[in-house]
Amino acid sequence: MKNLFFRGLMSLFLSGFLFLQAQTPPKGLGVGDKIPDALWTKTLQIVNQPQKTMTLEEDKDKLILLDFWGTWCSSCLLNFPKMEALEQKYKDHLKVIAVTYQQREEVEKFFRTDHGRKYNKVLSIIEDEYFRELFPHYGVPYIVWLKNGKVLNMTDAAQVSEETVSEIIKGDKSSLQTVIRVGRERPLMLSENFDLERDAQLLAYNFFAKGRIRAAIYGSYFRRENGVVYGRQITNATLMDIYKTVVREILTAKGQVFTVKQVVNQVKTPLDIDFPPEESRENDLKWYSIETIVPVSEAESLYENMLSLVNNNSDYWATIEYRPARCLVLKRTSRKDKIAAKGQETREDFFKPPFQYRNVGLGALISILNSNNKITDLPVLNETGYEGKVDMDFSEQHDLKTLRSDLARYDLALKEVTRTLPFLVITDKR
Repeated sequence: MKNLFFRGLMSLFLSGFLFLQAQTPPKGLGVGDKIPDALWTKTLQIVNQPQKTMTLEEDKDKLILLDFWGTWCSSCLLNFPKMEALEQKYKDHLKVIAVTYQQREEVEKFFRTDHGRKYNKVLSIIEDEYFRELFPHYGVPYIVWLKNGKVLNMTDAAQVSEETVSEIIKGDKSSLQTVIRVGRERPLMLSENFDLERDAQLLAYNFFAKGRIRAAIYGSYFRRENGVVYGRQITNATLMDIYKTVVREILTAKGQVFTVKQVVNQVKTPLDIDFPPEESRENDLKWYSIETIVPVSEAESLYENMLSLVNNNSDYWATIEYRPARCLVLKRTSRKDKIAAKGQETREDFFKPPFQYRNVGLGALISILNSNNKITDLPVLNETGYEGKVDMDFSEQHDLKTLRSDLARYDLALKEVTRTLPFLVITDKR
């Protein structure tokens, strides 16, 4: 992205809860706008119902919540039970409808999976273009509240509760806060008054905030020019996730491997910087957001700058320390190639039937062994030197002894050794 830098360095550290509506939203209906009459009679494609289509005409007098979601969105799925319970409690006054742009085949396939079956009673509109045009947004879950033929509000999912629904049904003053999703095209919190094309060049930019930003989606964004990453934005993440992302990039640039098993959390209250996704709603004040932009000519300093920004402006200190550590090393035990892929089909089913890898790299196996402690709590390194695609079959039972037996069939072995590895060490500031 050209001409994207302001002469000077802007560094912000904000503590506490942030509510942001700084950026101009995409065109569409706004709060208070009348709903088009055509909406009530439009034929909508749906799943998880005996019929394939529906209209909203019979529910037009209720409070309607359009719950935009995607099969890939864990936060959306965690939100479904709450929405279902509210609809049951206020069934005469409330209608909840999930909405996704995804195609029927994809959505129905998801609801047939072991994970998806937990939610296969959810009424969802599919193949949506109509509502997305009326209510454009950048991320999900995203909730649109419709009442009395008008757009009542647009919020994040966390604001949907028995209290907020009851307020509206009873006609009380609503405590909802409108959320207008912020896009990622502009640096976080940079005023719309700053014209990126015509104003002074933005040479560098730093932003670091504690507390969930309701208007920002969860996730990460890269700023690139000619393939060079010169900016990185991470929004609504745990501080641990930010540290791990930044350190992984620093070490990757050095040709070194970093896994989640190379983290030492010595913080007095570890859950202040690292907590599971299912506890996200209880930890709004513990989320962090960060953005750093550097001149393209200084791109190699990006992640070191991000690490310094967090260290200098938080209650914690993170370092990369090299320590001798026990680990498992994957090696070949012969020169005979027993793993070369034989076809073009791609499959990565290590933990589920048919327990096969087809036409994937050995890195897939290393990655899954390092992403959890189900088989080993030791870091796993790939020292096979094998760069081709592989075909492998695994046993249904998953433990280290069984895996070693599986690997032996392919003249591969996992050997325990000691290596000096880089570790991310996080401590409280003293």
